[in-house]
Amino acid sequence: MSSACGIRIAGSRISGVKPDCHFSESSAFFKMTRPIIENLRTWPRNLSSSQGGGLSTSQYGGMSTSQYGGMSTSQYGGMSTSQYGGMSTSQYGGLSTSQYGGLSTSQYGGLSTSQYGGLSTSQYGGLSTSPEGGMSSSPSKVYRSNIPPWPVFLRELEARSYKTQAALIRKYLPDFLWPENFFK
Repeated sequence: MSSACGIRIAGSRISGVKPDCHFSESSAFFKMTRPIIENLRTWPRNLSSSQGGGLSTSQYGGMSTSQYGGMSTSQYGGMSTSQYGGMSTSQYGGLSTSQYGGLSTSQYGGLSTSQYGGLSTSQYGGLSTSPEGGMSSSPSKVYRSNIPPWPVFLRELEARSYKTQAALIRKYLPDFLWPENFFK
């Protein structure tokens, strides 16, 4: 059996998955989900303050400054300017305009309004309030993204004249996370 993603199923083995395809098994069929991108680093970016949430300061939390944390400036951190970091402008970086980047408008990009995009309000989107969405406060199934923390991302968008996108985020983001309030 083969699918549009190039998946070949032989017995219980699955092979031949194209790079931009990811699947999840549910009963006897596959559904398209967000792809797994090798080397893409992500951090919790929802509104949960529980451990592992986007507003958590504990290890691996979205606001954690410890190694690999969402607010960390160390390599692979959410505030790192090195490759793959949240403040990086290189491929897969949180401020990159290339595919999958935080400033990309293509599918899965941080400024995309399509499903899974950072500015999408549909399920799994960055502005979605449903579980797994960026504006969800759910402590489970936490939304993850390669962008820097929301207050920093919003500040960067405005500094780079992405006014329309910044205004859209402000419609959904609680005002305590707006840069002018957060960095007081």
